[in-house]
Amino acid sequence: MSVSQSPMASTVANTIASRYERDRFVFPYAVTSAAEAGAIRAALEAGEAQLADRPDDLAILHSYPDRVLPSFDTLICHPLLLDAASQILGSDLMVWSAGLCIKEANTSNYVTWHQDSTYWGLDDVQKVTTWVALSPSTVASGCMRFVAGSQSKRLVKHVDSFAADNLLSRGQEIAIEVDEANAVDVVLQAGEASLHHGHLFHASGPNSTAQRCIGAAIRYITPSMKQQSGDRSLVAHVSGQDRYGHFTVAASPIGKLFEADFARCREDVRVKRRVLYEGAPEDAGQRY
Repeated sequence: MSVSQSPMASTVANTIASRYERDRFVFPYAVTSAAEAGAIRAALEAGEAQLADRPDDLAILHSYPDRVLPSFDTLICHPLLLDAASQILGSDLMVWSAGLCIKEANTSNYVTWHQDSTYWGLDDVQKVTTWVALSPSTVASGCMRFVAGSQSKRLVKHVDSFAADNLLSRGQEIAIEVDEANAVDVVLQAGEASLHHGHLFHASGPNSTAQRCIGAAIRYITPSMKQQSGDRSLVAHVSGQDRYGHFTVAASPIGKLFEADFARCREDVRVKRRVLYEGAPEDAGQRY
C-alpha cells in the first residue's frame, strides 16, 4: 500500500463535502465499475473457499479483508474514497477497520438501529464510514437505512441483545424510540458507496433475495484519534502524515492469505475484543 500525499481535489468531492455537512450522509457515490467490484468480490469468495475448513481464519478474512487480501488493501486506498474522506476529515487519514457486511441469500440476518461510535472506544468523532457495495444492495436484499439529522442526538444509550440473527458485535440497539418515518433506504449498485457519520442512526433488514448481499464498511479516522483504553489497535495509514503514533500501523498484505498477515490480525483481535466488548462478556459476541 502506498500512502497518498495529496488526494485529488475534485468538484465531485466538494459536492460530497457539502452534502455531508448538511445531512451527515451521502449516497450513492460511484467508486468503481461493476466489473471492478465483481473482481474484488471474486477475490473474496476465492478466499472464503480456501478457508472453508478454517473457521477462525475465515472470521479474520471477514473482519480484516484489507489486511489479508491485496485487492481490499487497494480498495481502501482508492483515490475516489480518499478524495471523499479527505474532504470530510482532511488529508491525513487512517483506516481503523474495513470489515465485511455479508447477508447470505434468503436469510433472516439483520442489523438493529445503532450508532457506529458507541463501542469503538475512540476519543473523538473525527471519523467517517464508507460502505462500498460489492453486490447490489436493495431494499429486498437488506440495504442500510439512515435517519437524517439523528447525528445531532450525539451518542444515545444502547442495549445489548446478542441475538443470533443480529450481525452487530453485541446485537446492540438504540434504547430510545427511532422515528422510522424519516428513514431513507440506501440503495446502491455494485461499485457504489455511501458515507455516514459515526453518530447517525442506521439499521438494515434481512436479505430476502436469492443472491448474497456483500459490502465493505471502511472506517476512516484521523491520526489524532486514539483508543481511550490506551490500546494501539491495528490501522492502515492511507493518506498524508501520522504525527501522533497512537496506533499500530500495518504493512500491506504480503500476498493472498499469508500466515504472517493472519498472525498480525490475531494479535489485533485480542485488542478489538477488549475494546468492543467492554462491560460485556467477550465470548457472547460474534465479531472479532
